[in-house]
Amino acid sequence: MPTYDYRCRKCGHRFELQHSIKDETPKRCPKCRGRAGRVPARGAGLLFKGSGFHATDYRSKSYKEKAKQEKSGGSPGTESKSPKGD
Repeated sequence: MPTYDYRCRKCGHRFELQHSIKDETPKRCPKCRGRAGRVPARGAGLLFKGSGFHATDYRSKSYKEKAKQEKSGGSPGTESKSPKGD
C-alpha cells in the first residue's frame, strides 16, 4: 500500500498514513483529531547500489580479459621491454 503525507488543518501537525488508493474516508490528525488534508509527497530517494546497474557490468568475458591486458600494458604472449641502465 502507498504511503501518503497529511497535514492537520487545525494544528498543522504533519504525519504519514498508509492506505489504499481507493480509500476516500476523511483522515484525522493523531494529535488533535482535526481534519487533515493531503500534502504533495516528496520524491523517493532511489539509490542504485552494487553491480548490475551499468552496461559495463554485463561485458563478455573476452572483453574483460582484453581490458585487463590493455590496462597492464601488454598483450598475450608479449613482454614489456624496459630500458636497461648498463
